[in-house]
Amino acid sequence: MLQRFDHNRLLRYAGLFTWAVIGLPLLLLTLPQEGGDGVPLAAVPGAVQAWLAWAVFGASYAWLTRGLGRQRVGSLDRALLAGLAGGAIAISYYSQSGLGSILLMVVASVLPWLLPVWQGVALLVLCEFVIVPVYVRGFDFSWGEAILQASLYVGFTGFAFVTGLVARQQAQARDEQRRLNAELRATRALLAESVRVNERTRISRELHDLLGHHLTALSLNLEVANHLTSGRAQEHVGQAHTLARLLLSDVREAVSQIRGNETIDMAATLEPLAGNVPGLKVEMRLPRPFPMEDPERAHVLLRCTQEIITNAVRHAQASVLHLQYALERGAVRLVARDDGRGADGFIAGNGLRGMRERLSAYGGEVEAETAPGQGFTLRLRLPLDGVADIAVPVAEPSGPPSTTTEAT
Repeated sequence: MLQRFDHNRLLRYAGLFTWAVIGLPLLLLTLPQEGGDGVPLAAVPGAVQAWLAWAVFGASYAWLTRGLGRQRVGSLDRALLAGLAGGAIAISYYSQSGLGSILLMVVASVLPWLLPVWQGVALLVLCEFVIVPVYVRGFDFSWGEAILQASLYVGFTGFAFVTGLVARQQAQARDEQRRLNAELRATRALLAESVRVNERTRISRELHDLLGHHLTALSLNLEVANHLTSGRAQEHVGQAHTLARLLLSDVREAVSQIRGNETIDMAATLEPLAGNVPGLKVEMRLPRPFPMEDPERAHVLLRCTQEIITNAVRHAQASVLHLQYALERGAVRLVARDDGRGADGFIAGNGLRGMRERLSAYGGEVEAETAPGQGFTLRLRLPLDGVADIAVPVAEPSGPPSTTTEAT
């Protein structure tokens, strides 16, 4: 049964189970206390606040773990993370128990998904030592014993934190493997298309050079024989000469048809890139048909697309990436826009410099635009040779895409 759930969902359910179980001792600690002789039951001070903190902790944890590793951490998530840690501390203060320290271990398991490592460790240590006064007042510990107790819980929460960190690294490794597999499928599709084109070129060349040459020589010899014979033999030689010329015409037409299909189907090559992209929905618009004659230019377009998707996943923190391709005026154009965080400015990294170098080698260019909160936009132009104009206008991606694949 557990095999149906991935590691992230198991971690989420384990934390929710721990939170639910904590409610049992919290219930015992907050039950009304019996008074003296004939005195009615007295409410435990802080019981309502403890249960409120328990509810806040559960709601915050359920929201923060709704999609571990897939959602962007925004201001709301950080506020809920503060509520998560504060709820655990409040439970300890209002119930005068160490239940909050147990819940902090649950917090530790999800911190690697929400904060950088050093920030997560600092938050855990701070929360554990904030509970030190509870040990002094609730358990009659000395300050030294209370600090020692908090140190022990720091060790426990540290173990939970490392467990969550390892789970996050494994999830990232799986996502990276899925992305690389998508790139491998796209590269394999391009290779298959290139092999098909090269094989058709070889066959057409062989037909033209060998069969066409021999048929031409046969036709010339039959024409000479037609002048040297007479009677019935001349009639048969004439028929053979006509058939030879028809066969030569058919061979030339077949060669022309084969060479006319020497194009790479870029739609079949690029579509695999849109699948299995972790945490990113790729909306890809492609012209139909989408032919390219030059395998090297096709390879450039494929590598540029791969780099755009990689940057959107690793750097832009985007959830949706729009890719729109168009063929017009002897060039292929690509407009790529994501909904990432954007920036005031950017410094071109190795990926963007690599795209510029690949495109400039064929007279192409790339332009980049970005602004805080407005994502990142790239406009690429790659000149092509011998490609007819296709009436597919280049516009900003807006409507429903013709090809949409969302990573799961």
